Amino acid sequence: MRQCFNPQPDLQLTPIEKILLPLHSRDELPPILAGLQWIWIHPTLKSAILALLEARLLADKKPTGRTGMNLWQILVLGVVRLGLDADWDRMEHLANYDLLLRQMLLVCPNPWGANAQSFRRQTLRDNVALLDAALLKEINILVAAAGREVFVSQPSAAPTPLQIKVDTYVLETDVHFPTDLNLTFDAGRKCLDLVAKYQKIFGYDLPGWRKLEDWRRRFKSAERAASKTAFGGGKDKDQRVRAVVSDYLQVGRELSAKLSASLLSLCDQPVDAADWDVLAYFQQMLDQHVDLVDRRLLQGQNIPTAEKIYSLFEPHTEWLAKGKLHPPVELGHRILVATDQHQLIQDYDGPVGVDVNQSVPVASRLVARYGEGQIASISFDKGFTRQEDRELLSLFIPQVIMPKRGRKNAQEAEAERTKKFVALRKAHSAVESAINALEHHGLNRCLDVGLEGYTRYVGYGVLAYNLHVIGRQLLEQRRTVGGLASAA
Repeated sequence: MRQCFNPQPDLQLTPIEKILLPLHSRDELPPILAGLQWIWIHPTLKSAILALLEARLLADKKPTGRTGMNLWQILVLGVVRLGLDADWDRMEHLANYDLLLRQMLLVCPNPWGANAQSFRRQTLRDNVALLDAALLKEINILVAAAGREVFVSQPSAAPTPLQIKVDTYVLETDVHFPTDLNLTFDAGRKCLDLVAKYQKIFGYDLPGWRKLEDWRRRFKSAERAASKTAFGGGKDKDQRVRAVVSDYLQVGRELSAKLSASLLSLCDQPVDAADWDVLAYFQQMLDQHVDLVDRRLLQGQNIPTAEKIYSLFEPHTEWLAKGKLHPPVELGHRILVATDQHQLIQDYDGPVGVDVNQSVPVASRLVARYGEGQIASISFDKGFTRQEDRELLSLFIPQVIMPKRGRKNAQEAEAERTKKFVALRKAHSAVESAINALEHHGLNRCLDVGLEGYTRYVGYGVLAYNLHVIGRQLLEQRRTVGGLASAA
């Protein structure tokens, strides 16, 4: 059965609390490991986090079987992956050959030892995915609340009231820029890939696919000709576009007809239902986008937004235009981030809707978590502004910085010129620094698949960011103590 951590480690292993981390390294890994070390030695945080992991992952497990990767190792590897913005190949290398990381994992630092534990790439992927978004949010709440203690000037002093800054940004999904033409090609290409896969499994029992590679060439050639003509210029463009698009759609319709026959023949084969559903899905997408291309380019219709899909592989992707010059359009979801004066992310949510609907929910969560007296101020940009929301939040939070859009009357202009308002509005820009750090620590483009993987990716990214901020502060304190000791 899986354990929280190894309760009887090898005597040759260095205890986590005694791991010596480099104080002057500029790499991203030491601050993250310092944050994880802080969790381990915290009087209550480690037990609380491991209790959450155990309750969620081990509640319905029998106390038998192989131990597998323990819960502490899963947490460490998931955090390091996002903190370093590393792919799974690099994570496999780090988990097997990085001395500091292996010490933090409580395994033999020497990967070539007789009983040294090794980690395979697929094992890492499968185990890190065991933590879901809800569990990671609970862990993030614990870490963000306890992390305030690191920034107090005196060990016995209470944390200062929170000065919250709220903003949103777009975390992109891992998709290419969509057009009706290339989405049609994506659907047909994937169908042909699946047919080739089934041919390898069942031999050549699928009728009519002896010229599979010729179908690939025909379909690709027709797509390239249609795309080049549609997005190019020249004389008589409309006539040429209609001709090449008609040829492209004809190949797509013929391909769809053959796929329908193949789906029927697969009913007689021992095909897993999930595989059959995948082929049926991509054939449906092929028919749908052939119809969309016909209506838009040949019939001149405007396609309603509700009918548009921006990725066949990540269908939850949204088309977001936030009114910026660069990039004008982003493909993904809005993520809300609420930081405090120490740059810790105290709350996050995603995917979220438009900014103007987010001010009350985020403030409600923070007030419920910390109490009214623990939030000194909360600031937003103009995208969140709504007068009734400002008035409601002012009942619970002393300073609500929500600049009004448009023309102000004399009373509103005077309120926004006060010294406190101006100072907090200027300080609000610090949230952009946190967003930039998130984007450089993995939360720029989500590499996990599906909406569930997307939300889990956000949770790991926020946790890695907070531990990096905490670890950076801890290393700075150790450098200061070391400098004072050497001066003495």
